[in-house]
Amino acid sequence: MPLTSDTRPVPAGEVRPAEGQPETPFLVVDPERVGRNIARLRSRLAGLGTPLRPHVKTAKSLAVARLLFDGEPGPITVSTLREAEAFAGYGYTDILYAVGLAPQKLDRVVALHRAGVDLQVLVDSVAQAEAVAAVTTRTGVRVPALIEVDCDGHRSGLRPDDPTAVRIAETLERGGAEARGVLLHAGGSYHCRSREELVAAAENERASGVRAADRLRAAGFAAPVVSVGSTPTAHAAADLTGVTEVRAGNFVFFDLVMAGIGVCGVDDLAMSVVVTVIGHQPGKGWIVTDGGWMATSRDRGTSGQPVDQGYGLVARLDGPLYPDLVMTDASQEHGILTVRPGSPAALPNLPVGTRVRILPIHACATAAQHDEYLVLDPATGGVTEIWPRLRGW
Repeated sequence: MPLTSDTRPVPAGEVRPAEGQPETPFLVVDPERVGRNIARLRSRLAGLGTPLRPHVKTAKSLAVARLLFDGEPGPITVSTLREAEAFAGYGYTDILYAVGLAPQKLDRVVALHRAGVDLQVLVDSVAQAEAVAAVTTRTGVRVPALIEVDCDGHRSGLRPDDPTAVRIAETLERGGAEARGVLLHAGGSYHCRSREELVAAAENERASGVRAADRLRAAGFAAPVVSVGSTPTAHAAADLTGVTEVRAGNFVFFDLVMAGIGVCGVDDLAMSVVVTVIGHQPGKGWIVTDGGWMATSRDRGTSGQPVDQGYGLVARLDGPLYPDLVMTDASQEHGILTVRPGSPAALPNLPVGTRVRILPIHACATAAQHDEYLVLDPATGGVTEIWPRLRGW
């Protein structure tokens, strides 16, 4: 059973057969596309000689993780301790918790180590390092930590040449903890608008990480790990010299943000939300569905891209897109489908009761709205399997 530090139920994660016809809205996944997306990135990184430590935060699913590792546990990245605890219960013992550490969570970190999990934590301040060192001293459990390095001003971390990194490493090691290396996430790559910009972002991420690790080594710390990664840079890197692992998560499903960046094509998207047409407003050119932002999320990540895809593109159950049909508005439980402004396409005839698929703007956000993935048979529209998702922190 999954490991957990409290009494809240954790989904078992096991695939189960579907029974009956599900009511909309529901989340569907295409395992063939997932497998293709995984194979593509693994092949690319193998050519660069660097292993993948996939991020399970997007899928939060044991079934998807098993596709990542051919059924066997492997090294993973998580964004919550809830994920770490659940995956640990299924034999995943090499885990990187890639969110800055809240000291109050250290007792759960220690519990995972005592259960046989090599759980690495992430810090970017002396205060966090002091907390890790203190729990190591108190419990005798040597907690390994990575120092977060900021390569593009996107979010957290220290600049590559910040001397604070050495102070953090000193604090960790002096307290009996381990300064294992550095971690970077080139989140700025999500704003790239060309292949050249993506390649440059990937190289900046790599070079910044190597520079930060070299400064730690020059100060006497082994710093064996240089962990980098985002889905855009993982697919754009031309050289990974000095990098020990690449993290990415969105790539298993992809989404319209990734397609807009040029990392994938729309045909690569492996996840969508099935909704039902419940009405029409002919005078407004609207088709109304039962899938609002509670089903697709409020994410509008393509609004700053050259092509704004609204809340998602609209496809038939059996695959093809409806020409220029976009989910352009959403309330809590209603979706509005319209023809893209300026398009010569006609509004399709979709009678009440018709089911369509909404392709996600941001796969992580859309998946987070649901408790499970349904595997849809395009030929029949029926569901063949149910894959539970993990929720919580």
